[in-house]
Amino acid sequence: MSRADVFVHASAVVHDDATIGTGTRIWDWSKVREKSVIGSGCNIGQSCYIDIGAVVGDRCKIQNGVSVYHGVTIGDDVFVGPNAVFTNDLVPRAFNTEWKITETRVGNGASIGANATIRCGIRLGDYAMVAAGAVVTKDIPAHGLVMGNPAKLVDYVTRSGKRLDWDMTGPTPAADKLVD
Repeated sequence: MSRADVFVHASAVVHDDATIGTGTRIWDWSKVREKSVIGSGCNIGQSCYIDIGAVVGDRCKIQNGVSVYHGVTIGDDVFVGPNAVFTNDLVPRAFNTEWKITETRVGNGASIGANATIRCGIRLGDYAMVAAGAVVTKDIPAHGLVMGNPAKLVDYVTRSGKRLDWDMTGPTPAADKLVD
């Protein structure tokens, strides 16, 4: 495919069989593997790794040092902070030659803070927010804000990320409360 409309730093390696959308920028020392898909208008930071078959939506910002492994699908308009970690194997062993990929899905507009860890098999809802350093071991609802190790749901956020200071003992917020 022609990459005239994509910026790839001279030190980055992008496989010929990867699909890269218009206006995407791939920075220093990053590697994009075959059969991966990166949408339009994305920014892939320094020293990132996009694995075989991984999917990154449109207008995503993947910060420095992030690895997006096979089995991870990231929606549109997602922010992934520096050194955030995804996994893709629930039973990792160096000697296991028949390992099974466990898929992870990140909803549209979600944000993952720096150094957060996302265990495979997780679904992050649309506009969910993961605090820096959190270790996510369970699904996060749409607009949910999680913090800690293990990550716990502590609040809800609007589409722009503003905290609602919601009473977590009551029902989840109505859709009209999540828009600003």
